[in-house]
Amino acid sequence: MKKIVLVIFLFLYLINTHLNAGERDILVIESYHATYPWDSSYKQGLEEVLGSEYDLTFFELNTKRIPLKEHSKMVELAWRKYLSLKPKLVILGDDNALKYLGSRFVKTKTKVVYLGINDNPRKYSVTGYENISGVLERPLLKRSLLYLAKLLPVQKALVLFDSGTTAKATFKEVFLSRKSQFIRDIKVDIKLIDTYDTWKKNILGAKKQGYDIVIVGLYHTIKNDLKQHVSADEILDWTSKNTEIPPFAFWDFSVGLDKTIGGYVLFGKEQGIAAGKIALKMLTNSKHGLIMPITAPTGRFLFSKSQLEKWKLHPEKSIKSKIEYIQ
Repeated sequence: MKKIVLVIFLFLYLINTHLNAGERDILVIESYHATYPWDSSYKQGLEEVLGSEYDLTFFELNTKRIPLKEHSKMVELAWRKYLSLKPKLVILGDDNALKYLGSRFVKTKTKVVYLGINDNPRKYSVTGYENISGVLERPLLKRSLLYLAKLLPVQKALVLFDSGTTAKATFKEVFLSRKSQFIRDIKVDIKLIDTYDTWKKNILGAKKQGYDIVIVGLYHTIKNDLKQHVSADEILDWTSKNTEIPPFAFWDFSVGLDKTIGGYVLFGKEQGIAAGKIALKMLTNSKHGLIMPITAPTGRFLFSKSQLEKWKLHPEKSIKSKIEYIQ
């Protein structure tokens, strides 16, 4: 009799477990890959907000490293993962995930939160739906430059980006597709670069062209002459060692030893926290209505001690109490 009761109990438990499958599951579809510092950072924010109550499953589209022709294959694999997992909510990390999958999810009832979006969400046809909203990412060019101008004399600045989806969206949304512009009395030139050789030429020739500083944007889709992906770490290390003018950054992952000096930068973790809070609102309030996208909290001062010493720079007193230092 005891064995029969035990079997019945086990059977009921398995049925209940099956029925509740997906109730605690959140699927995070990353545009990029787990070792990309931006992804690592925003995932920390998601875990901090959601990890205690929900199970996060991650899927990497890997679109910064694989050829464009392979993107569609990864998108289909991501969709299959969604269909098999049947998650309570989906998080789309960065522009490519939203570009490739946003229009599919608006046709479902699944709750979706995006983050790290540099383009206008309207471009991806996801606005006006109650089941989808998220967090925008806007590099802090103007504010960064004004702070940097207090750190050293700046009349002309070079801003370098790769030519990936995020870089192109940033160029359009933040820089208004203008390759040259003035911010206060500082002339700023923005360049989108495809190849490692072109990147090197711009770095090596920057001083001769009259630039006072270089701001390193994104460099993760750069390819060599054989059209092979070049490691982001290699590009950043080479840039740090070969530039003749001080290098600064827009994102925290570009700051540190053998990297850039720093500046007023964005943190991926803040994007994750902001997206996590929107996710909680959707999960806990079935009548939340239309949620408008937000821009994550502004950046923070982050400087590398070793790079400040190398370039003999000293942050001004008014911001010293606000600075976070790393090696």
